[in-house]
Amino acid sequence: MKVTIVGTGYVGLVTGACLAEIGNDVFCVDVDARKIDILNSGGVPIHEPGLQEMLRRCRAAGRIQFSTDVKASVEHGDIQFIAVGTPPDEDGSADLQYVLAAARNIGRYSNGFKVIVDKSTVPVGTALQVKRVVDEELKARGLEGADKHGFSVVSNPEFLKEGAAVDDFMRPDRIVIGIDDDQAGNRAREMMKRLYAPFNRNHERTLYMDVRSAEFTKYAANAMLATRISFMNDLSNLADVVNADIESVRRGIGSDPRIGYHFLYAGCGYGGSCFPKDVQALVQTARENGHRLRILEAVEEVNDAQKEVLVNKIVKRMGEDLRGRTFAVWGLAFKPNTDDMREASSRRLIASLLERGATVRAYDPVAMQEAQRVFALDLADRKSDMDRLHFVNTQQEALTGSDALVIVTEWKEFKSPDFGHLKSELKMPVIFDGRNLYEPETMAELGIDYFAIGRPHVELDGNGSRQ
Repeated sequence: MKVTIVGTGYVGLVTGACLAEIGNDVFCVDVDARKIDILNSGGVPIHEPGLQEMLRRCRAAGRIQFSTDVKASVEHGDIQFIAVGTPPDEDGSADLQYVLAAARNIGRYSNGFKVIVDKSTVPVGTALQVKRVVDEELKARGLEGADKHGFSVVSNPEFLKEGAAVDDFMRPDRIVIGIDDDQAGNRAREMMKRLYAPFNRNHERTLYMDVRSAEFTKYAANAMLATRISFMNDLSNLADVVNADIESVRRGIGSDPRIGYHFLYAGCGYGGSCFPKDVQALVQTARENGHRLRILEAVEEVNDAQKEVLVNKIVKRMGEDLRGRTFAVWGLAFKPNTDDMREASSRRLIASLLERGATVRAYDPVAMQEAQRVFALDLADRKSDMDRLHFVNTQQEALTGSDALVIVTEWKEFKSPDFGHLKSELKMPVIFDGRNLYEPETMAELGIDYFAIGRPHVELDGNGSRQ
């Protein structure tokens, strides 16, 4: 099938690559010429495991192309995926300007029946806005709108995890399609069914529903996952107070099949491109409709406060004035296997350390270039702080000359370091762990002062017994 993908970010590139991989003829368009140049030269503007190899295969087979030519992209695809950004507006609502601009271009250049697929995360009612915009453009061309000219707007939200997006697309646990129950919708349903048939061979994964419910489903899914994270983070702070171990609690409740273990890990707050903005957008949608989502308001509040927990632990241990102190920071991206720095906990942590006069030696296996770009913007008006932020080439180099280690992202290579070397490099054998990678008892036995999230601080006496 001939497919057009509007937008070459995480969702657009992964969608385009995976659809090309199974044999479709895919045209990826973006207004950012820099991105298109990178893609046409064989590069990938984002880090996503497996994506570059897949794009290389599809490009060699002639099944995928990249361009800034909007007219050609509309003329190419019978199915037009809109996969552009929907950043939060000032009030927290989703900014739809890029979605509606893409829809306007489709109406402006449409040359036949088009299935217009909202792949971007959009609030309830967006499909109606997209339809209205396309209709306006068709009428401006002397055409008579959806029923006569032929198009249908479909909601097909993505459920991709950054760092595992290719696998998620190729082996989906569900495919949600929201579609109108009319003649154009029926035609669109058959086209979408054909497009996704290769993913349904073992068993049917597609869930058909009305468009508004499909739009709502995406926000509801991310809101639920964010709620689980904030719930555990809130409990972890109480665990610190009552001297309980949040890891034991996690295992205790996660063993209940009604609860499960997923997204029950306490940490230093969630980030990324989805959870923060989607929770905000759903809360704002409720407000606009005269309703309050009290639980999600609390989820957002807890997450915001959680990003200060590591700093508070550092200040409690080492004092408010951190001038003359140097901290090694392991992990900058908001999660492993990505270079995404959006809403990353490291940004708040490092800014807070620098504000208190500390020096920071930061390392991430993948996100170094993106982190340097982001912090240059974050600290643009704070030159003296920026001068004390050093990006280093290895996790070992980050330790050199540092007073303590702070772990922010749970990369695999951080899970089993050489603790003997770590102790020898640090001025003080102190670790502040925002991802609970190590066992407090083991750290105490190794002579490391270890502070985690919701886990007891263990001190041993001279005989190796727990005090």
